[in-house]
Amino acid sequence: MSERKISKILEGKETSDGAGVKLKRIIDQGVMKVTDPFLMLDFFGSDNPDEYIAGFPWHPHRGIETVTYMIEGEVQHEDSLGNKGVIKGGDVQWMTAGSGIIHQEMPHVTNGLMKGFQLWVNLPANQKMSKPRYQEYSSDTIPLIKSNNTKIKVIAGDYEGIQGPVKGLYMQPLYMDIELGSNSELTIPVEENYSSFAYIFEGEGFFAGNTNVSEGKLVIFTEGDSVKIQTKSTRIRFIFVAGKPLKEPIAWQGPIVMNTQKELNTAFRELREDTFIK
Repeated sequence: MSERKISKILEGKETSDGAGVKLKRIIDQGVMKVTDPFLMLDFFGSDNPDEYIAGFPWHPHRGIETVTYMIEGEVQHEDSLGNKGVIKGGDVQWMTAGSGIIHQEMPHVTNGLMKGFQLWVNLPANQKMSKPRYQEYSSDTIPLIKSNNTKIKVIAGDYEGIQGPVKGLYMQPLYMDIELGSNSELTIPVEENYSSFAYIFEGEGFFAGNTNVSEGKLVIFTEGDSVKIQTKSTRIRFIFVAGKPLKEPIAWQGPIVMNTQKELNTAFRELREDTFIK
């Protein structure tokens, strides 16, 4: 196997979004060329309701998929398709905005920590105006593989024949939540031409040989068909994401990602004229 090496190790930027939710932006427009087709990754984690309770009121999306994966806490979701629900710890919501959707995500105050991720996945040019679609899966429907001091939740894609519950995705990415106990080792097979990254949100481990990576760091990998992770005296938990790059032009403004400025102008004109939802 051709083991992947480390291309970059990055630390996210503290920022706020929505109505003032404090979060860490891990992938943004400055990184997306090497994480294509993944445009943005946010991590939010706080036990102070003042830092998250204002939430993400009604806002539009077009041309992308947004993936909300909760670790702890609860978020109430509602959108222009008529979907409503509460995303709880361990649940995932995969929303294909396509031609246009308007939604809101409003956290609930619960005991303990509010923690989770939102990932933006770009859509290919020929699918940017596709029909919007919404998928939500509770934690008990997400496969959990346990072996040799290892826990792997397969959210999307295929890992050793185990399929994640999220289906029918245009980009067919791999998205997993992985926990390794101390003194453990794991090799993840990856399609050779896929972009891939890991974000460590608990503990620390050694990637691609002997490079120590600790909590709060993003690891972006080179090409290859496998990624190797080892632990010593400390456990580690991280999300691992991989997908085929689109290598298409990107025109991005706020919550809308298209291929040309003309398409962006059309989207914002339709928002003003109330013709955005198809």
